[in-house]
Amino acid sequence: MSERRAILFVLDGVGIGELPDAADYGDEGSNTLANMAKAVGGLNLPNLQRMGLGNIERIEGVPPAEKPIACYGKMREVSAGKDTTTGHWEIAGIIREKPFPTYPNGFPPEIIEAFEKAIGRKVLGNKPASGTAIIEELGEEHLRTGYPIVYTSADSVFQIAAHEEIVPVEQLYEWCRIAREILKGEHEVARVIARPFIGTPGNFKRTPRRRDFSVPPPYPTLLDALTEVGLKVVTVGKIDDIFAGRGVTFAVHTSDNRDGMQQVEALTVQGDFDFLWCTLVDFDTVYGHRNNPQGFAQALREFDEWLGNFLPKLMGGDLLIITADHGNDPTTPSTDHSREYVPILIWTPSLKEGKPLGVRQTFADVSATIADWLKVEWRGAGKSCLKECNL
Repeated sequence: MSERRAILFVLDGVGIGELPDAADYGDEGSNTLANMAKAVGGLNLPNLQRMGLGNIERIEGVPPAEKPIACYGKMREVSAGKDTTTGHWEIAGIIREKPFPTYPNGFPPEIIEAFEKAIGRKVLGNKPASGTAIIEELGEEHLRTGYPIVYTSADSVFQIAAHEEIVPVEQLYEWCRIAREILKGEHEVARVIARPFIGTPGNFKRTPRRRDFSVPPPYPTLLDALTEVGLKVVTVGKIDDIFAGRGVTFAVHTSDNRDGMQQVEALTVQGDFDFLWCTLVDFDTVYGHRNNPQGFAQALREFDEWLGNFLPKLMGGDLLIITADHGNDPTTPSTDHSREYVPILIWTPSLKEGKPLGVRQTFADVSATIADWLKVEWRGAGKSCLKECNL
């Protein structure tokens, strides 16, 4: 077991207040945590509360801790955009000045025609939509014709939905690879996503065999820096997809938040890693995008309860960081991501007392902090928080 290990949790969509440029994205007034807390009559997150979550921002039900056990603050996103890939890449040290392309009116004819020609059949949809809504709308026609359902969102994504009994999953993955090759240059979307589903009209259900086909990062990330010096990087959830597999020693895919937390616990006890990165997506995909503050709050309670049992399992050489990749305020009319600050909580059993970290100027401070903890030279963006934590 390594003397020093770092564990990073990204709570997908758990923002903590609008960024100064939120209005440019139509996100004025967004505050995922505070607005959700107000909507549900207060959150109950005792473990995150004692780490200092309520010291970052006023959150109903999560008062400031008198003596926080963790270092606490919030981070601003300097990259252009508010999508999953941009947020995760900035956490890993990549700043994007130009946002990935998005398609509020669907994809242009030259993209759709090239894709249809390559797969030998027409497509359905080609518009922004909720993934669950569009399979209800077009699923029956898909069953009848075999035509895949193509759709997008506010994110830079080309999503392909197909029923597993009509289009085998491996064929769906191949179609995604074809789309990935077509979507180049000005149309280079961040991700092509396979969205398999099952069921019958009125009772369709997406399966866990989703797969993301991402653009590779343009230059080395934290993951590359760690693996290049022989450290073992383990990812839980969709991280390896977001980084196109680069810099990842071993990846574990998960079905939901609970599965992700169980995998992290098992891997932590097993101990065979230097850096473990887990993104829990249910906050965003299941609750944020569906404007369900009650479900969102319950998912946070479940994480908080699990966290209380997990912290005692960590050892003196373990560093835990909890943050997010963007907001997804479930109380606003929008069902899209929101341009927000994200919380950052840093804890290790050897930390004597929590310290305020203020407002960090980039998500990349996470990478700089992890590289510093693991004693690896970091040439990317960001500034380590260890000194301010007296670590």
